[in-house]
Amino acid sequence: MLETLHRIVKEVSAAPDLHKALSLIVSLVKQAIRCDVCSVYLTDPDARAYVLAATDGLRQEAVGKVSLPLGRGLVGLVAERSEPLNLSDAPTHPRYLHVTETEEIHYHGFLGVPIIQNRKVLGVLVVRQEVEREFSDDEVTFLFTLGAQLAGAITAAQASGELDNGVVGRQRGARYLAGRPGSPGVSIGRGVVAFRLADLAAIPDRAVNDVDAEVAAFRAAVGAVEDDLRRLKSRLAAEIPAEDNALFDALLLMLGSDTLVTQTVALIEQGQWAPGALRQSIDAHAQVFESMEDVYLRERASDVRDLGRRILTHLQSDSPPTIDYPADTILVGEEVSAVQLAEVPADRLVGIVSADGSSSSHVAILARAMGVPAVMGATNLPAGRMEDRELVIDGYRGRVYISPAPSVRAEYERFAEEERELTAEAESLRGLPAESTDGVAFPLLLNTGLINETAQLGNDDFAGIGLYRTELPFMVRDRFPAESVQVMNYRRALEAFAPRPVILRTLDIGGDKPLPYFPIDEQNPFLGWRGVRVSLAHPEIFLTQVRAMLRAAVDLNNLQIMLPMISSVAEVDELKMLIKRAHDELLEEGYAVSMPHIGVMIEVPSAVYLVEELSRRVDFVSVGTNDLTQYLLAVDRNNARVAEIYDDLHPAVLRALEQVIRGARVFNRPVGVCGELAGNPMATVLLMGLGVDSLSMSAGSLMKVKWVVRSFSVSRARQLLHAALRMEDAQQVRRFMEGALDDMGLGGLFRPGR
Repeated sequence: MLETLHRIVKEVSAAPDLHKALSLIVSLVKQAIRCDVCSVYLTDPDARAYVLAATDGLRQEAVGKVSLPLGRGLVGLVAERSEPLNLSDAPTHPRYLHVTETEEIHYHGFLGVPIIQNRKVLGVLVVRQEVEREFSDDEVTFLFTLGAQLAGAITAAQASGELDNGVVGRQRGARYLAGRPGSPGVSIGRGVVAFRLADLAAIPDRAVNDVDAEVAAFRAAVGAVEDDLRRLKSRLAAEIPAEDNALFDALLLMLGSDTLVTQTVALIEQGQWAPGALRQSIDAHAQVFESMEDVYLRERASDVRDLGRRILTHLQSDSPPTIDYPADTILVGEEVSAVQLAEVPADRLVGIVSADGSSSSHVAILARAMGVPAVMGATNLPAGRMEDRELVIDGYRGRVYISPAPSVRAEYERFAEEERELTAEAESLRGLPAESTDGVAFPLLLNTGLINETAQLGNDDFAGIGLYRTELPFMVRDRFPAESVQVMNYRRALEAFAPRPVILRTLDIGGDKPLPYFPIDEQNPFLGWRGVRVSLAHPEIFLTQVRAMLRAAVDLNNLQIMLPMISSVAEVDELKMLIKRAHDELLEEGYAVSMPHIGVMIEVPSAVYLVEELSRRVDFVSVGTNDLTQYLLAVDRNNARVAEIYDDLHPAVLRALEQVIRGARVFNRPVGVCGELAGNPMATVLLMGLGVDSLSMSAGSLMKVKWVVRSFSVSRARQLLHAALRMEDAQQVRRFMEGALDDMGLGGLFRPGR
């Protein structure tokens, strides 16, 4: 039955529209279960009824005309209970309702399962048998699974208006597909589908005929993609900050890495043709990223696969197809890549919608840097049918409106105009200090990652780098990078932002972040061998990295070192001894190094309770709210089933922050926040009230956070904080802070319109 299920799901997923999908479901299910009737009833909230949408076994003329009132009949009972109903003799049930319009006989066997999406019953899938029959447990789960598959198609059809002219009409209210906010803002435009030019997964293994020719073709394709990336990077240079544009340097670094190119060539030389060898090496690289717990790094797997597809495209054709982009392009796809985004002329791109991905996706990062609204993770998006459709996207709430009603369009046109006014106001703050109305300064810093080459950003709106991830040079090679290579990388970053401070986080690998040449296989990587635990187990790796950092900072004196995933004071004591050892060795070798400030990241609950002891040992403290929230609430924010529980405005998170700051103050240590919370305007006032010393965030959040800082006094922030700390759940806190920002005319920073 499992094979049958997979076949039906595949056929239904490939259906061009909901009508065809429903027809396939009822026909294929009837065959699979060997029943007399299979029908689908869809909920029509306007008519307060369940409408017969498709059937195999009842009168076809009844489709779209026969309806069962809400709360009546066995179908109504299934919907009410939101659970399967399995009856061997349905007519004897007190809720049985005989429908003459379908010309049905008295069927006895009955099995109905609800079609549910986001806690709403969208309809009921029913099978009937003329004779008495109780369906087996396998058949119940089979039907239940198909109902879950059908829910996505129904949701997409509702959002696109497909149901308006079909069996269920006149949907009340504005229909939309729900995703996750990727980049704030609203936009109206026409869909352009970003499709995959080449399918690596479909490439078979094939013996090579001419090894030298295959290698030459592969290297030529890699060179062509490198040229494409450099061209796109150059075109984006004027549109986004350098640290975001430098993400293209990371892609170029991947293309030039020993592991990717050398591994592919080695496979060709072993007898595999170039496309097959490329598929194998891309899969291996992507799987390394996909196994990581760090959201930002895990999302790089899609970039690796996109690189592979582009190389394959050049292998298969010297002239990849071009696309004509309209003036109001909204790029739509199953998995929109950063390179696909970069191919759209900047003056034509107004929005992005991706069925996959999250706010940490490469494309979402670039969208925020470019100021382009984006919705990620719109799982029910019928991407293939969005070409040239009018779309409205709400990047604040993660909504996509397909062929919107005139009233919806008019409302979002008004929102867009108000947003333009807000943006102009925010831009007027450039060059002004980030300080409260009562004169207290709150330095704003940048989080950067995957930077190979950086450049001066050319503005004074940030005070330095609050978090610099150092993992990439380790991940794109087939061996640990030499000290000299690391010196070069860190020197570029330190020079680019001097004299402003740059906080380099030491290597955060292991467990969930294995290196290709240093694999670690664990059952529970979230709680496994990772971060400083690896550094302590392999001090030679840590010492080499610290030596490189110290050498890179000579004559610049803007280096600070941060230790991640600290859970005990013993870890800090031992790591500080290693840093001192590296410092002394370099002095003996004649390098004019100086001892940098050393800090710890508070990401583990145990560190919250040990903050005083940790503060006694270090120069500064930085709170990584992403991991701290995840560990405090015991929720994987990337698990769709529990993602809604993840909320960094949860009272437990706020109380933990309060304890960290109070403990650090005992030894007068500065406390920064470098997680997503730092870039959330709704949280800015609370962090001001807590007394944090700095906030580190992505470049796209800087001006919004500065606006909030300059709108509140510290005394008012403390009042709001004290009220929030007495609240019992995150939604209370969120509503409370929305009201506080609304009172100051800042509602447009977290929702469309003023």
